[in-house]
Amino acid sequence: MTDSPNTDDFEILLDGVKRSRGFDFTGYKRASLMRRVNKRMQAVAIERYKDYLDYLEVHPEEFNHLFNTLLINVTAFFRDPPAWEYIKNDVIPALIARKDKSEPIRIWSAGCASGEEAYTIAMIVAQAIGIEQFRERVKIYATDIDEDALKQARQASYYSKDLKGLDEQYMQQYIEPYFEQVENRYTFHKDLRRSVIFGRHDLIQDAPISRIDLLICRNTLMYFNAETQNRILARFHFALRDEGILFLGKAEMLLTHSNIFRPLHLKGRVFSKVPKLNMRDHLLVMAQTGNEEAVHLLSDHVRLREAAFDTGLMARIVVDAAGLLTMANDRGRQLFNLTTNDLGRPIQDLELSYRPVELRSCIEQVYGDRRTIHLRDVEWQTFQGEVLFFDVQITPLLDSNNLILGASIHFVDVTRYKQLQEELENSNQELEMAYEELQSTNEELETTNEELQSSNEELETTNEELQSTNEELETMNEELQSTNEELQTVNDELQRRSEELNQSNAFLESILTSLRGGVVVVDRDLRVQIWNDKAEDLWGLRGEEAIEQNFLNLDIGLPVGQLRQPIRDCFAGLENRSSEIILDAINRRGRSIQCRITCTPLLGLQNEIQGAILVMEEQLDDKT
Repeated sequence: MTDSPNTDDFEILLDGVKRSRGFDFTGYKRASLMRRVNKRMQAVAIERYKDYLDYLEVHPEEFNHLFNTLLINVTAFFRDPPAWEYIKNDVIPALIARKDKSEPIRIWSAGCASGEEAYTIAMIVAQAIGIEQFRERVKIYATDIDEDALKQARQASYYSKDLKGLDEQYMQQYIEPYFEQVENRYTFHKDLRRSVIFGRHDLIQDAPISRIDLLICRNTLMYFNAETQNRILARFHFALRDEGILFLGKAEMLLTHSNIFRPLHLKGRVFSKVPKLNMRDHLLVMAQTGNEEAVHLLSDHVRLREAAFDTGLMARIVVDAAGLLTMANDRGRQLFNLTTNDLGRPIQDLELSYRPVELRSCIEQVYGDRRTIHLRDVEWQTFQGEVLFFDVQITPLLDSNNLILGASIHFVDVTRYKQLQEELENSNQELEMAYEELQSTNEELETTNEELQSSNEELETTNEELQSTNEELETMNEELQSTNEELQTVNDELQRRSEELNQSNAFLESILTSLRGGVVVVDRDLRVQIWNDKAEDLWGLRGEEAIEQNFLNLDIGLPVGQLRQPIRDCFAGLENRSSEIILDAINRRGRSIQCRITCTPLLGLQNEIQGAILVMEEQLDDKT
């Protein structure tokens, strides 16, 4: 391809595909989507998206090739075994226990591809409740938008190589009882196959299947952008029963959806539905599923809350957990001279953080104690020179999991009350003096003088106490400033180390890219950790397809089984230096080559063997 084509033309291409064939790819991540479309355009020697759209209209058969390139069907039986062990040992028994023996069990495998995961859950459930109960009670809905993949899944027949990743225990426990083997093909039993229903379903456009007990959608959400993921997860929340389970792929998390799903087994990516939502969350979920009425209600709800907050008589501000000023009502903006530009700024950058009261330390106290604190009769002189008095209330804002969201700060103006109190005190003094004058004698006047002198001494004592308190506050302020400087120093050090780590990673990447041979690094479990560009060019297997896969299970032109013993020797420390082996292989172009493989132990900081480094080079003839 030449220079990157216009992204507007790419959106036109996606819209044309949607209008022609009903496939809506606009929710997919653009980077990976453009890369795969470009790959297909290279295959037909077309450089511009507009020209490729014209080509699709003239050659309708090209749609099948395009969809096969875009719809990545990567799946396997019992993929990520530890996660499936949790499903088998914890999720399925709990699901069966809370249901009556006559109640149906409904399971949805979304993005099922060629059906391996749908049949995996079928075997697990059949083993848990028995084959007869399975036939009568279980319905497994397996859906995808790729018709070719669904056609393959409906046949329920797989080659031996499709089962190559399973160990002997899984073969004996699941494959042999539930599959019929004919030569090198395994076919799922027909009587159990009737409970697995395959159908085309678009997660973005089509309505979700309802009343689901277990929803499996593994490594499908990762291909969608954040907005589309929110819509799909909202539909999943609607599809699941109140105690329903969501089983995602290893590459997917729900950290930003804790209000609708809570983790049961985070490492295995197993989540349960949060059944009872508050009104706001319920409207939000309904809005994300495309419910227009919910969108309007949510919008009205938000506007009503904002209006109620803004029109309050007392000054009020809200600070989030990161220390940013997020909200200030009309009274608060007027009182503290705040503008809309101040929203989103750190509270420490605003005069409000220390006048009329030191808020930062109070907020920290609220976060630590998780309870409201009150400050009485806080005096403050406004920008116009007016002296005001406030009662300040600082309240922690917590979510349903008792996690800190921020703090709400109310400033209750008690100036009028303070003035009335002073006037009342003055009136009382005047009445007392008038009464004393009526009863006065010289002795009473002397008594009054003594009392006034006593009062003066008490005021002096109070003044000294206030000065002492002020000195203590100044000392605390200096300590806080010192702590802040120490934190800044630590932050600078962390940033410097982060930059050094980035440079080291870039340096390592540069070395791996510049090496002539293919470099593969495996850990002690033989899982691929590094697969450089030369290895991709040599065997035609992309890095993202190889990473975290068992090296000896890779289907490439190199007879990897013959490397098992050299790698084990590296792990055992039998070879303190590099060992070489030359194997006959077939490169990605289908040409037979001799490949020299150098196997070297991968040593850790304490010289312990953490894995092996394999350097693969094509052995050239001497004439060459």
